[in-house]
Amino acid sequence: MKFIRAAAVILAVTAFSGPQAAEPTTLRIGVQKYGTLVILQEQHSLETRLAAEGVKVEWKEFPAGPQLLEALSVGSIDFGTTGEAPPVFAQAAQTPLLYVGVEPAAPTGEAIIVPKDSPIQSIADLKGKRVVLNKGSNVHYLLVQALGSANLTPKDIESVYLTPADARAAFERGSVDAWAIWDPFLAAAQAATGARLLTDAKDLAPNRQFYLAHRDFAKAHPALVAEVLDEIAKTDHWAEQHQHEVAQLLSPRTGIPVPVLDLAVSRLGYGVTRLDDKAIDDQQRIADAFFQLGLIPTKVTVRDAVWTPNS
Repeated sequence: MKFIRAAAVILAVTAFSGPQAAEPTTLRIGVQKYGTLVILQEQHSLETRLAAEGVKVEWKEFPAGPQLLEALSVGSIDFGTTGEAPPVFAQAAQTPLLYVGVEPAAPTGEAIIVPKDSPIQSIADLKGKRVVLNKGSNVHYLLVQALGSANLTPKDIESVYLTPADARAAFERGSVDAWAIWDPFLAAAQAATGARLLTDAKDLAPNRQFYLAHRDFAKAHPALVAEVLDEIAKTDHWAEQHQHEVAQLLSPRTGIPVPVLDLAVSRLGYGVTRLDDKAIDDQQRIADAFFQLGLIPTKVTVRDAVWTPNS
C-alpha cells in the first residue's frame, strides 16, 4: 500500500501538462555513498528511461549533504538528496533549492555513539566533551535535540566538525569523545569498533531523506523532475522487498561488508512522496530550533521552498 500511495502521488505530478521548457541534454544528479539514489544509479534504469528523450544522466558523488547543496547552490548539479539539516542551512544561505520529494522517517538510521570502553553513559555525560559531526548534516539536529533532552545546549560541548571519513579516524584514535553519525557509517563503526550507542534519533528527530532540485531547474522542467521521482518510487519498492540484494549491490560501492550493510539497509525509509504538512512542519521545527540557537543567521520558511509544479 505504501508504494501504491507513493506511485499515485508521483503519477499525479507526472500528469502535469503545463508548458515545458526544452529538456536539457544532461541531468546532473548529486549523490552520497548510500541511499535510494545510489541504488538507482547502480541499476541504470533512469539512464535507460531518459535516453529515449535525449537526456543524459550525469552522477556526482559528495561526502555529505552540505557539500552536495553547495554544488546545487552554484549550479553544478540539478538534483540531489540530503537529510534534514542541510537544506535548512542552505535555505538560510539563500540557496535556490526546492524540496521535491521525501522518504519516510528513519530514526534508527542515525545516532550518537561512544567508544565501547567510554565512561560516558548518558547524554548528560557529554557536558564538556568533544563531539565530532559533519557540520550542517542531518545529525546536527539530532545532536541539538539530544543535548536539549539533558538540559544542555551546543555551548556545553566542544563540537568538532569533520567529514565522515575524517570523523571515523578521529573517533578511532580517541581524539574525540563521541560521534554523531548516520548509516552506513554508523553501522560500519558499530561493527568495526564495537562502538556503543548512546542514543539514536527515536523520539528526538525524524531523520528523513529529502530530494531537492535547483529552483530554476524544477520550474523549467517539472515533467523531468517527476520522471526522476517516479523512478525513485520504483527503486524504493524493489529495494524494500530485496534488502539483502541492496546490501550486495552497495557493498562494492561503499567498501562496507554485506552483513554490515544488511543492518544499515534495514534501517532505511522506503516510499518517496511529495512533502505533506507533517514533513513540512517537522522541517520547520528544525529551522526554528537552529535559528533560536544562532546556528543559522536568519529565519527561514520551509514551505516557501516546497515544490508546487503546477504553479
